[in-house]
Amino acid sequence: MSVLPGCNGWLDDVQQTSKVTEEIVWENEASVDNYVNSFYVLLHDYGQFGTAQFQGSLTESLTDSFKYGSVALGNRAGNSNNYVTNPDAISSDGGLYSIWANGKAYEDIRKLNQFLSLQRKYSAFPEDRNELWEAQVRFFRGFVYFQLAKRHGGVILYDDLPVDGGKDKSSTADTWEFIYQDLKYAAEKLPVEWDAANSGRVTKGAAYAMQSRAMLYAGRWQDAYDAANDVIELHKYDLVDNYADSWKGDNAESILQFAYDAVNGPYHDFDSHYVPQCDGWDNGGRGTPTQEMVECYEKADGTTIDWSQWHEGASTVAPPYAELEPRFHASIIYRGCTWKGKVMDCSTDGENGFFIPYREQSTVYGKTVTGYFLRKLLDENLTDIKNVKSSQTWVEIRYAEVLLNKAEAAFRLGGKLSEAQDAMNEVRDRVGLPAVYPTEGEFFDRYRNERKVELAFEGHLFWDMRRWRLAHIEYNNYRCHGMKITGSVYEYVDCDGADRWFEEKLYVLPVPSAELKNNRSGIKQYDEWL
Repeated sequence: MSVLPGCNGWLDDVQQTSKVTEEIVWENEASVDNYVNSFYVLLHDYGQFGTAQFQGSLTESLTDSFKYGSVALGNRAGNSNNYVTNPDAISSDGGLYSIWANGKAYEDIRKLNQFLSLQRKYSAFPEDRNELWEAQVRFFRGFVYFQLAKRHGGVILYDDLPVDGGKDKSSTADTWEFIYQDLKYAAEKLPVEWDAANSGRVTKGAAYAMQSRAMLYAGRWQDAYDAANDVIELHKYDLVDNYADSWKGDNAESILQFAYDAVNGPYHDFDSHYVPQCDGWDNGGRGTPTQEMVECYEKADGTTIDWSQWHEGASTVAPPYAELEPRFHASIIYRGCTWKGKVMDCSTDGENGFFIPYREQSTVYGKTVTGYFLRKLLDENLTDIKNVKSSQTWVEIRYAEVLLNKAEAAFRLGGKLSEAQDAMNEVRDRVGLPAVYPTEGEFFDRYRNERKVELAFEGHLFWDMRRWRLAHIEYNNYRCHGMKITGSVYEYVDCDGADRWFEEKLYVLPVPSAELKNNRSGIKQYDEWL
């Protein structure tokens, strides 16, 4: 599915022009379609190429898998480093990955509810047309409420325009039920596939896939399992043969995506933030994969590497990067790989990839503090970073995630271990890894690593660790590391310089202080923040 939101500015024109009235939008179907199109940009906003999730920074930087190299505070720089070493930086006065505090989410919800309110008031179109429009809009309302719920649990629910004076929070269970019902309606009313003129709109498969994701967060295992199976039983999606193509869109694996146009827009600038300096751009390399992430990859034959010899001190033995499985090579730039025709060095004196110790300079300027660079999600065909914008597609949901969602839900339900194993092994088989059959007691840890590797840098890990309530256990009193390469010497190095922390109260982000002040409903702060 390829989203082409060509009318993002159209809605602003309608809202800001006094010469038109609310009714004019509902005079013909094309106008309503354009109105609905304006909501598709939400896929960009909350995706890895947008800025809503964490002000443009990747939330992977709040985990052990990714490290921003700059000390100076800023987005895609020192802000995330400050958050992991100083969690008190998050408060009810604001938080950079809060979408309630910055007003983004509830403004989006207001616009979506405004459409539904005007539709009820003015639309005289046939019921089937109204259902298709409502289904798309309710999909996006469920999508935005999901973003809120995964941060807060129970939030203020609006199924119409906001009431004067505000409303109190709903329970966590009621919030997830609201999301479920929006996505359920979308799945029931949307087609499996649109005609050519409407290619790119949200489909039944996308609604079920989003439902499978959301219900994992809700802990509603049967609903997550059923929704994943609903996607599978459509027989419309499949894993592509080459993992390196799996997140590129316009293929059988892509269930929900947002397309860009480097010339006419919309476009993005993801590459300019992450390419190494040898790409001819000295403001990239801002965030890079960690040694901890590298060590999550198995060898191509399914066995594991013993990394202890590199942990114990400097070694003249090169790590066996070439022996690692395909997902490593598709996701991470490392010494010896080829990137845009260059053999990468990633060392202290490397012409193609330059290593600097963390804190040596306030901004990295295209260098790496971990000995690696990000490869996944970048456009290897983009060679003029200075003058050409990025236009690779953002894939919000792909089929591999649905299989992993099913695997987790099946495991949680109990009595379905073989189904969980089969779904996980289908993902492994795509990259040639042997099937594994962990026991009930072993499955979750094996699944966790599989999900971390398969969905690496796609925006899942931090939120997964929160919903599993493992962040306060595994993301406390630890540091991330890199591989410092000097000539032929490989040295395991601390690239944090301070311990990282995650407080239990961060599983629930606070109600913003402005909401507590201005909402006259008697809304209370979450218990974790009293």
